[in-house]
Amino acid sequence: MSTSTYVVAGMTCSGCAGRVRSAVGKVAGVTDVGVDPVTGQVTIASDGTLDDSKVRDAVKAAGYEVKD
Repeated sequence: MSTSTYVVAGMTCSGCAGRVRSAVGKVAGVTDVGVDPVTGQVTIASDGTLDDSKVRDAVKAAGYEVKD
């Protein structure tokens, strides 16, 4: 199991966090998603190596953007 952390711009409430959590949770290999809308941190647990582009695409599909 591995953990990755991303910072997502534009989240302002628990509804935002829920949309990001739901979208990222559908990415292959993701086993758990923790989202803090105050700091913008999204912590993802996975059963292997995550495809970074798929995580970024999921965040974008939810209406937000991963900060670099």
